Amino acid sequence: MSLTLMRTVLVVEDTPSEMELLSHYLRESGYAVINAISAKEALNKAIELKPDVIVTDVVMPGMSGFELCRSLKKHPETEKVPIIICTSKGQEIDRLWGMRQGADVYITKPFTREQLVRAVRSVGG
Repeated sequence: MSLTLMRTVLVVEDTPSEMELLSHYLRESGYAVINAISAKEALNKAIELKPDVIVTDVVMPGMSGFELCRSLKKHPETEKVPIIICTSKGQEIDRLWGMRQGADVYITKPFTREQLVRAVRSVGG
């Protein structure tokens, strides 16, 4: 019997219903979930708790998900953590910009549980 470690996903979402949905999908799929309601809180939690994957919204007060990506990729503690942007900003220019900011995967809302889990697995989560 092989022992597998539970992977941890940091979910960054300022809308409570969206946070609940993302967290539910991930927990239901066997992931441990850490929640953050702002990019600033997420940056602190990522440095302290070292999640395996980060899933972030883009449109948030204060610091955007794009800014969060840049900050995470510049910090030595988090530079290698895969980032998935999960947002309603579905224009191709937004996707390209997100990838240039350091995102590994860009998915748009609405999404299915399968799409989210596939994205997390695709980055090694």
